[in-house]
Formats: sequence, C-alpha cells, structure tokens
Amino acid sequence: MANFADRLMSAIKQKNSRVVVGLDPHLQLMPPHLLEDAYLEHGEGARAEACAITRFNEAIIEAIAEDVVAVKPQVAFYEQLGSWGFVALEKTLAMAREAGLIVIVDGKRNDIGSTAAAYAEAYLGDGPLAGDALTVNPYLGEDGLNPFIDRCRGTDKGLFVLLRTSNPCAGDLQDLPVQGRPLYLHLADLINAWSLGTEGERGYRSVGVVVGATYAEEARQLRRQLPNLPFLVPGYGHQGATAQDVVSCFNSDGAGAIINSSRGIIFAYRKRYGPKEFARAARDAVKEMKGDINTALGRCD
Repeated sequence: MANFADRLMSAIKQKNSRVVVGLDPHLQLMPPHLLEDAYLEHGEGARAEACAITRFNEAIIEAIAEDVVAVKPQVAFYEQLGSWGFVALEKTLAMAREAGLIVIVDGKRNDIGSTAAAYAEAYLGDGPLAGDALTVNPYLGEDGLNPFIDRCRGTDKGLFVLLRTSNPCAGDLQDLPVQGRPLYLHLADLINAWSLGTEGERGYRSVGVVVGATYAEEARQLRRQLPNLPFLVPGYGHQGATAQDVVSCFNSDGAGAIINSSRGIIFAYRKRYGPKEFARAARDAVKEMKGDINTALGRCD
C-alpha cells in the first residue's frame, strides 16, 4: 500500500504541478443557470442546490484534472445543505477519485477518545465520506490527534495539521510568545515528533501541516524546521499571496508543498468568459496558476 506522501510526490512529479483546487461551492457565486435548472427540476430548496453543486463540481473536476494534483472540498459548504449536501459531497469525492485526483477533505476535525476515532473512521476510513487526507485542528493536543495520525501509519492516508494559517487574525493565538518563541514554532516541534513513523520512501511524511502563503517569512522558517513534512498552502490568489510568496514553502528541490486556490479557480468565470463557460475559465485559471508557480520555482515544463 503506497504511503500518502509518496503518492503525493509522485503526482507532483508526474504532472509537474503543485496545484490544489478547493471545491468550495458558495451558492451566491455559482453560475446562475445551474441553480435555475436545478430549481426547475426539483423545486427550490436543499435538494436542488445540492444537485447544482454536484453538476458544477463534475464539470470543474473534468476541466482541471490534467493540471492539478488534488482537490480539497471544504465540508462546511456541503453540511449547510443537510443530508442532500452530504450526498453532493459523497458524489464529489467519488468523481474526484474516478478522475485520478488526490482528495483532501477540508473538515478541520478534532476531538478526543472515541469521538476522534469516529472522525478518523469517517474521513480516513473506507466509507463514502473518506478522502485520501484530512485537515485537523491541533488545539486539543496529542491525544486529540493520535487517532488520526495512527491512520497514516502503514496505510495510504494522510493528514494536514493546522500550524500557521493564512487568515488575518491567525497571530492572535499562533504568535503568542511562549518561552521566548511564538507558539506556532513550539507546535511545529510537537507535530514533527508526533508524525514520526509516517515516512515514505521519498523521505516525506504522511502527516503534513497547513502553512499560509500570506506569511512568507514564517513559512520560510517553518520550512527549515520541518524539511520532511508536506505543506498544504492556502492564501494564494484571492487572499493576496503571489507565486513568489509561496516559494518559501518549498524545499530547494521544488518539492514539499502544494498550493491551494479555491474561489480564484472555480469562480474564474466571473472575470473571464461568463457563467456558461465556467469550466473553461477554471481550466485556464489552473493552467495559469500552475505556470506561475513553476516559473517562480524554476520548474517550467
């Protein structure tokens, strides 16, 4: 069974891409015709909206699959539609797997004991909501993460632990001084220790971290501190980070990180082509993002 980090690095090398696309289907940003068609078919409500999301995601996945290594559905956008939303999420995960993409479920889950184990089974097991990897929150400490990390040992599953996030108020907690260093550097040491035993043949571990591109200097410091952990990097595009900003998240060989963009890709039609061409707009936006990052890294085709 292939180690998650090995699978991820193989996909990066095969496609010469470091791009992840977040499947975050904001209803208010969806192409209007998809919602209108779904309402005509099912009537207004959650069922119709879930159907529109499924059709939207299907077209997006088909358009971008050649140029991205992974997709990252944000669970909240599906949960808000109740049971129909979970149907849309299950179908989206299945479509992404069918397209040969790595699936990172963005759920930011955490708890302790049997509850954490249940979350791990749901999102890193073999059920309909399971992905290849899951985002988790470390606030509860080691016993809150162990059930998830255990899933990464000897399996093909992965994990991304929130470390230095991209949001403007991240520093309220993450930068708090503790024994002369900011809290996130202490957390990095802990995650590095907790992730032992998840190494793949390529040297990277299946437990990675979420590090925002909007804080390039912090990312550079964390890259030196955690050379063997994959970085999942939000903040590119809509949040303001550029291709030059994300370079600090990579090792010198151009590996070690994947860069996420959500709205900037899936809703690119709002700046080009129009709603009927949303899939084409997403495809072209992905190709541009891939090219920009590879150019910044000196890894062009």
